[in-house]
Amino acid sequence: MLRVLLLGVLAPAGLGLPAPPEPQPRGSQCVEHDCFELFRGPATFLAASQACEGLGGHLMTVRSSVAADVISLLLSGDSGDSPRLWIGLQLQPGCSDPGQLGPLRGFQWVTGDNRTSYSRWARFHVDRAPLCGPLCVAVSEAGALAPGEPAWEEQQCTAEADGFLCEFHFAASCRPLLVDSGALAAGGVTITYSTPFGARGADFQALPVGSSATVAPFRVELECAAPPGEAEARWGRDAPGAWDCSVENGGCQHTCNGSAETSHCLCPPDAYLQADGRSCAALADHLCHKLCEHYCIPNSYVPGSYSCMCETGYRLAADLHRCEDVDDCIQVPNPCPQKCVNTRGAFECHCNPGFELVDNECVEPVDPCFGSKCEYQCQPVGQTDYRCICAEGFAPSPHDPHRCQMFCNQTACPADCDPNSPTFCQCPEGYILDDGFMCTDIDECENGDCPEACRNLPGTYECICGPDSPFAGQVATDCDPIKVNSDVDGDGDSGSGEPPVSPTPGATSSPSPVGPLHSGVLIGISIASLSLVVALLALLCHLRKKQGASRAELEYKCGAPTKEVVLQHMRTEQIPQKL
Repeated sequence: MLRVLLLGVLAPAGLGLPAPPEPQPRGSQCVEHDCFELFRGPATFLAASQACEGLGGHLMTVRSSVAADVISLLLSGDSGDSPRLWIGLQLQPGCSDPGQLGPLRGFQWVTGDNRTSYSRWARFHVDRAPLCGPLCVAVSEAGALAPGEPAWEEQQCTAEADGFLCEFHFAASCRPLLVDSGALAAGGVTITYSTPFGARGADFQALPVGSSATVAPFRVELECAAPPGEAEARWGRDAPGAWDCSVENGGCQHTCNGSAETSHCLCPPDAYLQADGRSCAALADHLCHKLCEHYCIPNSYVPGSYSCMCETGYRLAADLHRCEDVDDCIQVPNPCPQKCVNTRGAFECHCNPGFELVDNECVEPVDPCFGSKCEYQCQPVGQTDYRCICAEGFAPSPHDPHRCQMFCNQTACPADCDPNSPTFCQCPEGYILDDGFMCTDIDECENGDCPEACRNLPGTYECICGPDSPFAGQVATDCDPIKVNSDVDGDGDSGSGEPPVSPTPGATSSPSPVGPLHSGVLIGISIASLSLVVALLALLCHLRKKQGASRAELEYKCGAPTKEVVLQHMRTEQIPQKL
């Protein structure tokens, strides 16, 4: 079947036969805001509907006798004999009883509704059996019940009618141009209208917005447009000034003064011509524009009178036309809390030194140190930031800048002693109290804290690990990872679960076997040990009084057990001298 259709379409072209002619417009008419156009030429209902939609409209809806009269008017101007023309009425697929479905017998307009106050079905179709769609409707004078009233006939939608009727709707329209009767009597004046939907001609009852008109021989071209904010459209053009006074009074609102060469508009004595060269405005508005410095308020009760007004911050001068500045700073009360500076038409508020303007109030700026957590002192930085500072011999803690810790970058620094208890002194980490009031750096390199190269620093030290260390070439405080793990565990066991590796001892002779000890020797050893304990206790008491703090209160730079051994060794060497 598709192959037969294709052959039916392609055969005329392949045989050189002329293609069917396109439907052509044969007349149009407008009533208020609706326009209608008649097209002649064979077309199915679908083709006719698509043609109307392509022009911005749809197939005609005949809802009243006025629309029926338009059809009769268009047919009277057509030279054809009783053509069948599609209108926008169709019956969807399915069957219905035409006697129970109102004046449209189950049909619907192409706009999707069935509203109507008019119907004109052919007589021989009224009493037929129920209709089954799809069906479409065409109008024709052949089945008219009365002269001038084309009747409606249902047709197969795929059939070709002799033409169709289109309908277009617009928001506003213009009346036909008014031409001076003298010019019409002289003859030779022709007016040609062009509509947005393509219709052209000279006989229209109304023209929709967007239509154009050409008047010969005056060379006047006008367009129908609705000015912004107005509901009615009128003829005009973009170029200012009047056109020929014979057409629409030259576009003048009041009087058109024409001559053989040019035309221009005139206004009454109490009005002036505006910028478009055609409209007039009251003279009072014109005087205000020329005389008032700021604003003018026309007096509607006294024609031609007006009053001048000024912007905020100005007042009307003695001549009642100029505007002069008002010194806001001399007002009582003063608009500013502290300092006021008058400007042209306004004023500015300022504050005294040490204050800032906040919400039209002068307030003292908030101290950035307010609410800070500095342990010693707070120092403002700008207006919004601060920093914590510490006393001499102290520095902010790297981990907590709000707190202070003792600090010394030399080999010896004064100790921090309580003025109420001079014997109570403290030293920075990595220093030891010496002579009661001085803190001396502990030289860890002399204590053998590094197995190889060692560099002593104020308060700390660095080990340069040798090639036998896992940290070869690196700087650390310990190059023995097993020892480090042992120190972390705190119980003498290495972190890996293996015992720590002791340094290789030098070549020494084997110890001689120990024989049984005599009882007198044992008693002597016990007495010596007891004496040593008593001496150590006495030494500790002396050191406690000297240093003013217990061993636990001193801060050292390393808490590893090796440092305790070194310090204990240093005290042991001093014991014989003090005993």
